[in-house]
Amino acid sequence: MRTISIQNEDGNQIAIQAFPIDEVGANERADFFTKRSVKKDSKLSALYLALSMCDLTTLEGSDTPGRVQQMCAKARFPVPPDLIEPYLIKRKAGPIPSVAAVCVYPSMVPIAVASLKGSGIGIASVSTAFPSGQAPLNVKLDDTRFAVENGATEIDMVINRSAFLSGDYQQVFNEIVAIKKACGDTHLKVILETGELGSYDRVRLASEIAMEAGGDFIKTSTGKINPAATLPVTLVMLQAIGDYYQRTGKKIGMKPAGGIRTSKQAIQYLCMVNETLGPEWLTPHLFRFGASALVNDLLKQIFKELTGQYYYDKVFSID
Repeated sequence: MRTISIQNEDGNQIAIQAFPIDEVGANERADFFTKRSVKKDSKLSALYLALSMCDLTTLEGSDTPGRVQQMCAKARFPVPPDLIEPYLIKRKAGPIPSVAAVCVYPSMVPIAVASLKGSGIGIASVSTAFPSGQAPLNVKLDDTRFAVENGATEIDMVINRSAFLSGDYQQVFNEIVAIKKACGDTHLKVILETGELGSYDRVRLASEIAMEAGGDFIKTSTGKINPAATLPVTLVMLQAIGDYYQRTGKKIGMKPAGGIRTSKQAIQYLCMVNETLGPEWLTPHLFRFGASALVNDLLKQIFKELTGQYYYDKVFSID
């Protein structure tokens, strides 16, 4: 283990531990969760929980106001109430939850704000020259302030991977601190882009820097790079969160993003969170899925549990 020295805003040195990760052990431990299954009423509860943790996302150059409005309508009402109400009554099940947040580019934040007014659904916006992070700091700060001033309740920033991979950890730290300050009270999710970091050791170190710099969440990926979220990478980040909590008493959230497409996968992640950090983290306040493709499969599986039959995907909308 080596120690990285970072200087904070007060000029004091912060010692960040660079833990070596047993890659074989992490892979084997993560594989253990792929063998988990949840049945009957517990499965329906898990599906509901996973849906409530999703950030419904559109981050394309072809995004239009209409597309964002359609996504926001789906966020508020994942399925038409009259389609599911009889089955909910029959099963004595609660209403299907809305998602935790929608995630859009800063320019689309005003559209999302207007569409979700009064819903309680979070409005996340990617920032800091997403997805590359290759822009001057003043541009990244302007990007962040624009989103916050227009109503974003969460900011998803990308770290400076160029600086990180060059060993300039101080610059990575300083940029996160500056973005956090620009966020004010808005929650900050720090995207590591783990697919570009190259090793579990670097994922662990990037997680430590992001948490020490003030990130409220750490997030695997932008969804634009493969590999994106994986169980082993998420496990490494969850363990970093657990160790940070033991040291500081501060709970940091986790968001795996990209590549999680099925309900079965989502439940595996929930099992891993529960066994690594405990049930306190099984809440949208501390755990999210950045996986829009996951939403339709969750709805499909919820319908299967409620009605005994599968509905075709177009019932839930084509995204």
